[in-house]
Amino acid sequence: MRIEVLIDVKTILGEGPLWDVDEQRLYFIDSFGCNVFRCTADGGEVRAWDVPSKIGSMALRNKGGAVVSLVDGFYFLDFDSGDVDLIVDPEPGKVNNRINDGKVDKRGRFIAGSMDTMEDGPNGALYRLDPDLSLHTLDTGIIVSNGPCWSPDGKILYFADSWSGEIWAYDYDLDTGNVSNKRTFVTIDTSTGGAADGATVDAEGYLWSAQVYDGKVIRYAPDGKVDRVIEMPVKKVTSCMIGGPNMDILYVTTMAKPPLPRFPADGVLRGSLFAIHDLGIQGVPEPRFGG
Repeated sequence: MRIEVLIDVKTILGEGPLWDVDEQRLYFIDSFGCNVFRCTADGGEVRAWDVPSKIGSMALRNKGGAVVSLVDGFYFLDFDSGDVDLIVDPEPGKVNNRINDGKVDKRGRFIAGSMDTMEDGPNGALYRLDPDLSLHTLDTGIIVSNGPCWSPDGKILYFADSWSGEIWAYDYDLDTGNVSNKRTFVTIDTSTGGAADGATVDAEGYLWSAQVYDGKVIRYAPDGKVDRVIEMPVKKVTSCMIGGPNMDILYVTTMAKPPLPRFPADGVLRGSLFAIHDLGIQGVPEPRFGG
């Protein structure tokens, strides 16, 4: 295994690495810097776009550009013009919430959740944005939405409420986009300071979870048992995604500055984008939003 700094970009709150197989490019975001970034597999040809508010996640569209979750709702981002256009605000009355982590299912639906900006109240929800741009609520009572991803067959949705200390699994109906049979997949001891953040699933069905503030990326077997632990050079690891030309590089985002004073500072490599090689794994290509 080899860990390298791919880009020392010092993202305030790096998140959401997304490898696109068609473009052979890696996208990632700076949630608090209000940026979308794109680069090659080896960190070259860096391009950035500004968005008008904090960004929680993004996904590429079949029709070009991206769908992004900003503070006050879901938007389209036009890469050519840089324009953003509102699709829908799911929480117009919740001024202390923002939309956070999200990904696309195998049928082109965008799944993303909201979070309490103070990270202490169960005021968030999990939403599904369909290709026809209709919005549906999948779950409620969430503190910090993070890490949505699916089993390779798309029939299990994994999702974390970071400060509940749990990653959940739901049965996921690919025909309807509905969830059922919610259960605890793994429990994380948040008393040590760490919590489940962004996640991805590899081709074997193992879940990789970034353990923010604890400096670890953990691989969980489909039965929830810990299979592998990677100790990162920084503590504030935020998300991960498998990509690269051979779909075998684990990209890991980190943050340079914690969002609240109670969270710890970090070393000189804080905010870097990392690439981890020689893990002996394969990733699953990310679908594009169908709308």
